[in-house]
Amino acid sequence: MDSKTLIFPILAIVLLITQTATGTKESYTNFIKTKCNVTTEPTLCVKTLMPYACTVKNNPRILCIEALKVAIKGTRSAGVIVSNLEKKEGISKYEAVAFRDCVEAVKSAEDELRKTVKIIGHLNGAEDKESQLHNAISYTSSVLTNVQTCIYGFDELEEKANPNVETGISRSMGVIIDLSSNALSLITHL
Repeated sequence: MDSKTLIFPILAIVLLITQTATGTKESYTNFIKTKCNVTTEPTLCVKTLMPYACTVKNNPRILCIEALKVAIKGTRSAGVIVSNLEKKEGISKYEAVAFRDCVEAVKSAEDELRKTVKIIGHLNGAEDKESQLHNAISYTSSVLTNVQTCIYGFDELEEKANPNVETGISRSMGVIIDLSSNALSLITHL
């Protein structure tokens, strides 16, 4: 056989592998887009989960885990913002109390999300899958309650909170709400 006859089969194999890999990646991204349609913020869902397409593949359980990890990162970032706002000068004693409660609520929210990751991670082999799924939904729902507690703490101050503080709290908690709500929607559709 001459070298020209060998090149065509090799090129055909390379082309086939390339098309298969491209088709597979497209399948993974389509999977995420489809699953994100059930969430409260589908555009945000796609944007935050698309980088994990090759990890998720077409696995809804792994998609939930990645969504929860994204929510944990968002919660951690929001916690840093809340802590920085708390350190600003001119915070009233009422705001200081609301900040302490808010920091605790954010820490609790992050803890609940971590618990949910563990539960979803063990769902495959769980004998009590239905019970564990219920726990995962409960933990993720409690994140939303914790965040609302933080927001209400500032809404219920005896004196009006600094508008910059209110805006910072509102935006930070909004991130947690959106990311956690998306994760919760994906979990409820497992």
